[in-house]
Amino acid sequence: KMAEKQEEPSNAQNGEPDNAEEGEGKKKKVKREDLPPFEIVTGERLPAIFFKFQFRNVEYSSGRNKTFLCYVVETQGKEAVTSRGYLEDEHAAAHAEMAFFNTILPTCPAGSRHDVTWYVSSSPCVTCAQRICEALRKNKGLRLTIMVGRLFMWEEPEMQAALRSMKEAGCKLRIMKPQDFEYVWKNFVEQEEGEEAKSFVPWEDIQENFQYYEEKLAEIL
Repeated sequence: KMAEKQEEPSNAQNGEPDNAEEGEGKKKKVKREDLPPFEIVTGERLPAIFFKFQFRNVEYSSGRNKTFLCYVVETQGKEAVTSRGYLEDEHAAAHAEMAFFNTILPTCPAGSRHDVTWYVSSSPCVTCAQRICEALRKNKGLRLTIMVGRLFMWEEPEMQAALRSMKEAGCKLRIMKPQDFEYVWKNFVEQEEGEEAKSFVPWEDIQENFQYYEEKLAEIL
């Protein structure tokens, strides 16, 4: 059965396949204590290798222990304003979802209605789900839709309760369809300079995994 598994960080944490080290014995392995202090990476487009690894809607999420969050904020006012970008959490302190509320949302005009769509590699953890519920209850002008590639630890009862609480708070939760992955590819992934934009190539089990997670989410909610 499918389950989100958290494993020790590997090269995969940085968007590289697990076997990227083989044949590269000279490359020094970074010990956990050597890692730089926690930081949130922000930008407009993420490297293609990160997308292909981190967003993949696989059965087992071995090594995929970061969250990549692509966002679109549509602010309704005298003039509609749209902003977009992505957040990526480094190491294990705050998460990308928290960073959005701490750094991105405060820059949006106060008192306006904000329609926010997130495209995230996996669904929020329990703590982030609580923060999402608080933000939606506090900010009546905030509308949030979360498109997720994978369900994070969905078998855990407290995680299921957290997903339900987000729905009750008004958050729309959706599993990313193949078309959604293509949208992220076109709008949030770096294309090599000097070459035409490469079209999105779906991985082999993209449709089956979407249907699987969609059924699980429907059961939970």
